Amino acid sequence: MHGNESAENYLETILILSRRLPVVRSVDVATELDFKKSSVSVAMKKLRESGHIVVSPEGYITLTEAGREIADCIYERHTLLSSWLQRLGVDPRIAVEDACRIEHVISAESFEAIKNHIQ
Repeated sequence: MHGNESAENYLETILILSRRLPVVRSVDVATELDFKKSSVSVAMKKLRESGHIVVSPEGYITLTEAGREIADCIYERHTLLSSWLQRLGVDPRIAVEDACRIEHVISAESFEAIKNHIQ
């Protein structure tokens, strides 16, 4: 589960950065997550090999269709869960941290149920 969770986190981070920056590089991902550049490089190599990202000769990272699908899914869970927790009265910082944990372990069925309940 953990390897999957970290891949999901990286993909989500690339998605978020791509909305904020003109280009996304390993160093941007490392800065955003506060991880060592070496750890991020290893992760990017794995994501490239698994077909979730493409890295240009200049080192610019782009999500593939498969990578984007996962990132969109995790990001949707994250935003929905954190706003839901905040509406329930949870401190915004804690809501975001908890959403980060929940988004990787919640089943699609439970997430859909929460989503339908909220909307």
